[in-house]
Amino acid sequence: MGPILSRNLNALGLISICGVLLAGYYMQFARNELPCPLCLLQRVGMIAAAFGLALNVLYGVRPVHYAILLLGAIYGGWVSARQILLHIIPGTGTYGSPVFGLHYYTWAGIVFFVIVAGTAVMLLFDRQYENWTKGKERVKNGPLENVAIVLFLFVTVANVISTFIECGIDQCPDNPTEYLLLSRER
Repeated sequence: MGPILSRNLNALGLISICGVLLAGYYMQFARNELPCPLCLLQRVGMIAAAFGLALNVLYGVRPVHYAILLLGAIYGGWVSARQILLHIIPGTGTYGSPVFGLHYYTWAGIVFFVIVAGTAVMLLFDRQYENWTKGKERVKNGPLENVAIVLFLFVTVANVISTFIECGIDQCPDNPTEYLLLSRER
């Protein structure tokens, strides 16, 4: 696998992670299911993993970028496993509505596992680290890479803004029911 194909696969991975985050925003805004603190931390893990992919797309594929991707996925997987374990005991209840029979934190755990496995597979191909320049000029990003980067920036900024509106500068409530900064009781 050459550097250009690898960069395209990284762009597709970046778009996929952004799609998962957009699904979370759908649940948040269309279904009025505010994310809990653990859900917000899982979003941080998704964004951290996506950041590693974005670095690969922007600056060329490097093992250090994959390391950032793996660290984000391991962190997010740990947080989602914690939330799964909180709700796995009968009678403890769940958080949010299920999607195709599984709750969003369970889907997040599956996504983080797939990210780790996919990254391990990508690390098997040494040719992707070859110089991806032509002469002294860097190969320009194509439309796929540009869309991936713009989408990543959009979901990252949206996450920062929505989290601030939900929690303000204080600790987020365990079971949020309204946006703190939009509350009438402020």
